[in-house]
Formats: sequence, structure tokens, C-alpha cells
Amino acid sequence: MKIMLHKDESGNLSVYVPKKDLEEEVVEQTRDGDDRIFTLANGWKLSVSGLTDPMQLPQTVQAKRL
Repeated sequence: MKIMLHKDESGNLSVYVPKKDLEEEVVEQTRDGDDRIFTLANGWKLSVSGLTDPMQLPQTVQAKRL
């Protein structure tokens, strides 16, 4: 699924999922090899590969729901 990563008004990393019209704050980030795992406030875990450090925000990326 496509997601948009961006910073919210308070400077926290947020994820917007257009198909679900869902916007949630990222509460935890971990690495699994080349992938980053984002845990959202609603409990979803999303895996995104190929992100660079530091992340360029906002950006639209392909994610896989775990």
C-alpha cells in the first residue's frame, strides 16, 4: 500500500494512508535489515524498505502491513 510520511504540527513523525483515510502518529521505529518497521498509535506495524538517513519528508513510499 502507498503511504505518506510527514511531520505533524508538533514535529512527530506521522503516516497517512490514503486508501483508508487514516492518519496516525508513529510511536516506535525499528530496523530489520534494510527495512524500517513503523508501529503506529493504532497498533498497525508497517514495513518500508529503501528509506535513507536522514529521511526526506514529506514523501510517499510503498509499505507492507505486518
